[in-house]
Amino acid sequence: MVKGKNKPVISMNLDSLLEIVDNQLIKSKNRPLISSEILILRGIWHYRTYNQIALEAGYSPGYFSNVVAPELYHRLSLVIGQRVTKKNCRVLLESYATAQTAPERKLSQQDLAEFLPNHNQEALPCYPSGSIPLNSPFYLKRYSLEEQVYQEIKKPGALIRIKAPREMGKTSLLLRIVEHGNRLGYHTVSLNLEQVEQAILNNLNQFLRWLCANIAHQLQRKPMLDEYWDDDLGSKISCTLYFQDYLLELINTPLLLALDEVNQIFEHPQVAKDFLPLLRSWYEETKRLAIWQKLRLIVVHSTEIYVPLELNQSPFNVGLPIQLESFSQEEVQQLAQSYGFDWTDGEEVRQLMAMVGGHPALVHLALYHLSRGEITMSQLLATAPSATGIYAHHLQRHWATLEKQPELAQALDTVLHATEPVPLDPTLTHKLSSMGLIKLSGSQAIASCELYRQYFTKKGKQHFIYTLSPLSLNYY
Repeated sequence: MVKGKNKPVISMNLDSLLEIVDNQLIKSKNRPLISSEILILRGIWHYRTYNQIALEAGYSPGYFSNVVAPELYHRLSLVIGQRVTKKNCRVLLESYATAQTAPERKLSQQDLAEFLPNHNQEALPCYPSGSIPLNSPFYLKRYSLEEQVYQEIKKPGALIRIKAPREMGKTSLLLRIVEHGNRLGYHTVSLNLEQVEQAILNNLNQFLRWLCANIAHQLQRKPMLDEYWDDDLGSKISCTLYFQDYLLELINTPLLLALDEVNQIFEHPQVAKDFLPLLRSWYEETKRLAIWQKLRLIVVHSTEIYVPLELNQSPFNVGLPIQLESFSQEEVQQLAQSYGFDWTDGEEVRQLMAMVGGHPALVHLALYHLSRGEITMSQLLATAPSATGIYAHHLQRHWATLEKQPELAQALDTVLHATEPVPLDPTLTHKLSSMGLIKLSGSQAIASCELYRQYFTKKGKQHFIYTLSPLSLNYY
């Protein structure tokens, strides 16, 4: 064998490699590879594009590139310990597999059945963090709302606005809308504006070029930005022509464009004042030009917009508005059944909701710990608003933000100590609402739940005493 740069790479049999990956996934308490993931890996092994893989298997290309592939690469990255992409997937998997000891036996059907979705045994719950995977049995479907959205995206030029504080289930819902679009055969593009660098968000021209380049990439098109960008026309017209004459012109089925965390734009008012009216203008173009009817736009944000816009320029007073609310008592009871609880008398549900108010993320976290037998309901409620409770990390994360912004902490303290809804500065309302710490009653603020009231009232008192102590005069 030749040594050095030209040393040949020994390719491992793909079936053997898949068996090793499945084995490692199950050892780490994850489900094994599903059929769509295996199709992608087999396609990569034969140097095929997502389009080729999808066409051969009868799927929409966007379903593989936007839904299946990102989740697959994320799970493989956790197993391998390195970031996996389509480009490096084969090399990293072969290197990883050859370094592993060959499995002593094939996985038995009993091993696989424990982790396969839709099996009659209950799936083991994973620690609830971030969006809920598409195949999870612990996703609480909002039937009437989801059906309304699915019908709306079939309409030419549809615009859907989804609003709720963080950790209320917006991204989990968005995943399912995008998947539904894939099943309809649409081209789908999903962009999270939290991933945009601040320098780009500060410059309208750079941001619009970022937007167009990313959409082209997900559609597997060449960016071609310079061919359509014209300084004399300006970035808004250039971006519009790029959409109209390049992106929309080249597709035969609708384009479902999902923009998550659009509230990131609110923090950059000068860009927001141009970009948000641009979205509205695209929606209005559907009434004039048929080509714009191919665009189905979903805008997801955490709070009300506080950037002043003229009524006829705002995209937030047209289209279908969707407001995600906290879980109802019936929904919490239904979710508890997914975790294996029989709470038909409703007492446990009432106790939990009295503390967290049906907040989706907090409910999921409680049910997860209760299902593992790590804690009783009485223990959970007694320790919930403390540094030793299951919500300690969640609460401390919010407190760290409040400590860095005293005006935000003062505004929250005002709300917590009030006996009726309180008016706040719009910017402070935006930030506290985005964090999920307050709810709006009309245009005024109230505490989101008893958990926050107890924890932050106590922390506020401790902070006040500490800052007045002679030993802490230099605290600030």
